[in-house]
Amino acid sequence: MTQHHFPESFVWGSATAAYQIEGAATEDGRGPSIWDTYSHTPGRTLNGDTGDVAADHYHRWADDLGHIADLGLGAYRFSISWPRVQPGGSGRFNQAGIDFYSRLVDGLLERGVRPVATMYHWDLPQELEDAGGWAARETALRFQEYAAGIVGALGDRVHTWTTLNEPWCSAYLGYASGVHAPGRTEPAAALAAVHHLNLAHGLAGRVVRELAPSAELSVTLNLHVIRGASDSAADQDAVRRIDALANRAFLGPMLDGEYPADLLADTASVTDWSFVHEGDEKLIAVPLDVLGVNYYSSTLVRAWDGVSARSDADGHGASTSTPWVAADNVDFLPQPGPYTAMGWNIDPPALTELLLRLQREYPSQPMMITENGAAFDDVVSADGRIHDERRIDYLRRHIGAMADARAQGADVRGYFVWSLLDNFEWGYGYDRRFGIIRVDYDTQVRTWKDSAHWYQRLAATGELDQAQD
Repeated sequence: MTQHHFPESFVWGSATAAYQIEGAATEDGRGPSIWDTYSHTPGRTLNGDTGDVAADHYHRWADDLGHIADLGLGAYRFSISWPRVQPGGSGRFNQAGIDFYSRLVDGLLERGVRPVATMYHWDLPQELEDAGGWAARETALRFQEYAAGIVGALGDRVHTWTTLNEPWCSAYLGYASGVHAPGRTEPAAALAAVHHLNLAHGLAGRVVRELAPSAELSVTLNLHVIRGASDSAADQDAVRRIDALANRAFLGPMLDGEYPADLLADTASVTDWSFVHEGDEKLIAVPLDVLGVNYYSSTLVRAWDGVSARSDADGHGASTSTPWVAADNVDFLPQPGPYTAMGWNIDPPALTELLLRLQREYPSQPMMITENGAAFDDVVSADGRIHDERRIDYLRRHIGAMADARAQGADVRGYFVWSLLDNFEWGYGYDRRFGIIRVDYDTQVRTWKDSAHWYQRLAATGELDQAQD
């Protein structure tokens, strides 16, 4: 066993998202989001599941905060439902929705837990989608207004404001492959969405700097670790092309203040990027206090030979359309197991690799792991316990990989397990369980899994025994 010790200043937390846990989809003035529309469209989600009730967190929030306190966590990352606080995405704010999050924030502070609020975790108000969605510049401007309203309401009580969660998913899965809401398959719209999400981040980030200057500012990206099937020039160019779409399309404008030239060249056949206005890239590059990193699995690519059957094992859901805009010459290869219930490969060393890359390229940028976890087919034993040894092993190995990166100089200051609760897992409905706390969806009873007890001990002691491979 390798022993890792984390300092007292290291933040242990858990994460959730509004549409995945809150339910109360039509209560207290909440308007419809693209995920309400998408999940209620036949054939879009497994078993036709929706987030109408989810984990009923809207009514059970106080009990759920009790679980967070009992776990001994220092921070809780939640998202604010845009249509709950501003039902149409513009115009009037809904006081009942704002009051809900105000109670949530105060409840966390009363329990000694830092509130980490994500402004956008994929639940765009449907009215804005009807007007063009993230493919329209106007949506970024509406997001700026929404940010001003919610930051003004919650003020400096929120410790960290995160502008966006995984804009890669919002843009490419929502507008290119269509496996996420709003379910569009329009490559040019997906690239426009990339830019308008980036612009929304910059505009909202500047709102935080102005209205809550003592709060920390963050964004969360699901950065991909991409490896080539060989060292050949063709395979390494496939790595470069996918890295531009997956990673540098966001890191470039957010941290460097410009889009990568090779991204613009690679996608020139799809769009001329005329939606990028003069001054946009400087607006996007608002300085961050912390970069949120979400990591689950790695990616293996090669150059397509133009003859053999294409391989699309990228782990991002089945569709006749690809999320990888202008990358038709790239194959995504299956990887050796073991796998989670999502079919994702388990590759802890890739997390070390990712964090060291970020430290090397952005040496002055602190980081946090804002999501990491695994879905497995949990079984309730005869004793009423959920003995989820595979999840514990997954967490242990990935936290160990993070510790290895820290030991090599990566400035990683916290870790948020995904997820606090079992929840609505987007297109997979309620079939995939990521929580360290089980939710019985019939009764809404919460039960700690063994992984919750394990994580509680880790948060209390800061001591990790890392199993050797």
